[in-house]
Order: sequence, then structure tokens, then C-alpha cells
Amino acid sequence: MDINFNKNEDHNKLLLSDLKHKLTKVKLGGGKSKIEKQHAKGKMTARERIDYLLDNNTDVIEIAAFAGEGMYKEHGGCPSGGVIVKIGYIQGKQCIVVANDTTVKAGAWFPITGKKNLRAQEIAIENKLPIIYLVDSAGVYLPMQDEIFPDKEHFGRIFRNNAVMSSMGITQISAVMGSCVAGGAYLPIMSDEALIVDKTASIFLAGSYLVKAAIGESIDNETLGGATTHCEISGVTDYKAKDDADALDKIKKIVAKIGDFDKAGFNRIEPKKPKLDPKDIYGILPKSRSDQYDMLEIIKRLVDDSEFEEYKEGYGKTIITGYARINGWAVGIVANQRKLVKTKKGEMQFGGVIYNDSADKSTRFIANCNQKKIPLVFLQDVTGFMVGSKSEHSGIIKDGAKMVNAVSNSVVPKFTIVIGNSYGAGNYAMCGKAYDPRLIAAWPSAELAVMSGNSAAKVLMQIEKASLLKKGEEIDEKKEKELFDKVKARYDEQISPYYAASRIWTDGVIDPLDTRKWISMGIEAANHAPIEKPFNLGVIQV
Repeated sequence: MDINFNKNEDHNKLLLSDLKHKLTKVKLGGGKSKIEKQHAKGKMTARERIDYLLDNNTDVIEIAAFAGEGMYKEHGGCPSGGVIVKIGYIQGKQCIVVANDTTVKAGAWFPITGKKNLRAQEIAIENKLPIIYLVDSAGVYLPMQDEIFPDKEHFGRIFRNNAVMSSMGITQISAVMGSCVAGGAYLPIMSDEALIVDKTASIFLAGSYLVKAAIGESIDNETLGGATTHCEISGVTDYKAKDDADALDKIKKIVAKIGDFDKAGFNRIEPKKPKLDPKDIYGILPKSRSDQYDMLEIIKRLVDDSEFEEYKEGYGKTIITGYARINGWAVGIVANQRKLVKTKKGEMQFGGVIYNDSADKSTRFIANCNQKKIPLVFLQDVTGFMVGSKSEHSGIIKDGAKMVNAVSNSVVPKFTIVIGNSYGAGNYAMCGKAYDPRLIAAWPSAELAVMSGNSAAKVLMQIEKASLLKKGEEIDEKKEKELFDKVKARYDEQISPYYAASRIWTDGVIDPLDTRKWISMGIEAANHAPIEKPFNLGVIQV
């Protein structure tokens, strides 16, 4: 019996239990009473609509389930950003589905709602994946209109993307299943095909009250913009559905007839499960983010048959690079080694730190994967680049820039899993959100920030201490500790994986055992989009 293994396992399973509890809560959206009101109107909830639409007993991943977590408290909150986004299968075809959650402020758009919708469209565009919109929204949340309406990455960008996707030949299908007002009315009508549910759905640029105020016309909403009006008078919509289920059944029939897609041609063979038990990950991953462990042991529990062909095994050992398969797909893995290593020259190197040699090795490996058309998987547990005179004199900035250059200009799809630390420039070099991973997910053990909680708290505490001393306040040891604890608690909240997920810096917090599914479905999605751009590193600093 390994006591440390058991302690780690208990800790990580508690984190997993907390994740499941949070997911259960967020899936209630605006709450049980709002769900009952939806049912009383003869309507399904957003989650029920997606579940009905997707094929039974097939894999599915939810994007940004924790969007808006802990945000907008003064407005009553916005669970899941008021919109549900899932990647799954409809009639055997992989699609992304976006559904407004009308139990959350009548499906109104908060700033995070816009960001989440744009993320869904970005996934569809990058992967040329069919996208289905299930529309049921009151439009922009007016008290925050200045943060969602006018800017480049705000509400209007959605409709611009509709047009761009149409020009790219990406299938877009919309079902209007409730309110669809003002600018939001353009989304379904800019899709390839639009359905509307009779009696419960409506589309108009201005509702009856606004029409009365603006031009003095008295008219009810159904006559103004109901299903009969738009299917038989205006011709705005293409199909009338009698209820939610009928609308979703029609979408299934439309999707079933979509032709095959051009493929990127990523290599796949018959999948195999890992030989080593993936559940061991809970015991291998340390409780403390500063403790050492062997990342190879994690990799062997994520890859098919636990087989990993390491590239440059004896060189640049703080980053592990090599080839493997995940659910049959060939992948190149770039992972931070978290144990203390020794170079051939006898120098000790700290795990989780990027040194000159490991940056060089990673750059070369990323180039190799692009040359061979192999998707890249980054496993992050990085504290940053090595500092100090020796590293600076050896050109760590130059070598780090090469790695960042390779990650930035990579044309094969990239996938990032944040396992532990994700600090500073290490986040960038290991393909953080700013570097366009097709999907990026974090384990419950992850921490994302410019530096660790302890380091940041010490710096911030010194700043606050200096400020208080300037004001003439005396700082004794007890006061100093209180100040440090207060600053660290505030910072620790910000490095939580849920803080990152709420702002969509990651696509979700996931059970480590779901990692293979996320990567496999991600590569399957990426296979819809042939690589069109040649790999070019640009000017490399030598």
C-alpha cells in the first residue's frame, strides 16, 4: 500500500466530487420553478431539446458549462452563460448545437452569453462543423447593453459569422422555439434553413408594444411574427413545426441528408484502451501543485495500449515529446515533466520549468508533427521558463521565442489539457487559449495565473504593506500574516479552474477520465477541415 498514492487519490476524488456537484447545480439553469414554467407552456428546456436532438448512447462533450459561474451576482447570475453548447452526433453526423436557456433571464444575452456563442461559432468555423441553433431568447440584456452590443466581439459579430460560415459552405440550421426579437431575428434567417414552432415561437424586429409606441399600430405578437405569418405570408421561415419535438425531428431529417465532407486525413486505426488503469491518475497526481511526479505515468494512462514513442528522450528532459494514439488517432504529445531531472552534463533541472534545451526540442517536435500532419496534444503543468543569469546568458528568451513561434504557426489542430500549473509565459508556450487550441480543458487540479498563489501573494502583500507604511500604519508580524492570508485568498480564487472556465479561458473543467473522449472527438471534428495553409515558422531567432 502506497500512503501518498492513497492520499492523492482521496484528494483528487474529492475535487471530482465537487466538480460533479457544481455540474448538477449548473444544469438546473434558472432553477426548478423556471423549468416547470417552461414545461407548463408545452416547451422543453434547452438541455432537454439538445438531448432529444442528439443520437442516443453516443459520446457528447459540453462546451463552457461553467460560463458565467460566480459572475453578475447583482443581476441574479447567469448559469452556463444562459446558453447551452454541446458537440455530439445527429443521425451519425458530428455537429455542434447551441440552445438558448430561457430559464435564465428569458434567454437574454449577457456579455458572457455573446462570448460563448462566438466560441461555438469559432469551433464550427475552425472545424467546418455543421452548427444547429435552437433559438429562444429575449435578446440583449438591456441593463448591460453597453457590454454586449457595439464592439467587434459583441452581439453583432454573431450575424457576421453567420454570413462568413455560409460563404464557407458550413451547414447552419435554426429552429425558432420561443422568442426571437430585434437584431437576434437575423441569426435564424441567416442560417441555411429555418424552422419555427407554431403558437409558442415568434420572430420580429420589434414586438407589439414597441410597434404601438413607434408607429401607433395595434397588433398582437402572433399576427405580427408567429409561425403562420412567417411560413405563409412573409416567407421568412422554411418549415412550421407543431411543437418542440416536431421541430427537432425535422432537424434530424435535414441533417440525415447532408452529404459527406472533405477530410483532413488524420491517421486513425482501430482504437485500444490504455493497458494501465486510467483511474490510477487520481493517485499519481499529487495533492500539492508544488510536489513532483512523473508525467510519463499520466501519459501511459491516457494513450492507446499505454504505448508512447518518446522523441529525444535523453535531451531537454523537462518537456516530454513523443508519438502515441488516442482512441485510434495518431497524436504528437508535448507534456511538462514534473519530476527533478538530470542532464548528461550532470546539471539538475526543476520539473515543470522550460529550459533552453526543452524549448529547442519542443520547437523541433512541433515542426515534425506539422511535417507529418499529426495533431498535437499539450499536457500543461508548467511554472514558466527558467530564470537567472545562466539562462539569460544562454538565450532563454530566444529559445522560448522559437517555441512560441512554432506553437503560433502550427497548422495541425492543437488540443490543450491543463493538468496542474499553468503560469505566465509557460501557459503561452504550452498552447494556452491565446494560441488557438481547437479545444482546451482543465482538470479540477488545474491552476491558471500569471504566477503561483504564494509568489503572487508575497509580491502583492509587499505592495500593500508599503502602501500602509506610507500612510503611517504600523505592521507587526500578526498584521503582516493577516494581510498575506487576505491577499492569497483573493488570488487563490482567481487561479481556480472554475474562475478560468467561467470566463471561457478554457472550454471546461473535466474529469481526467474524460480526457481521451475530448481529444478524440476534437480530432474527429478537426478532420472535417482539410489543412489549407502551409506550415511556415517565419523568421526564427538563432
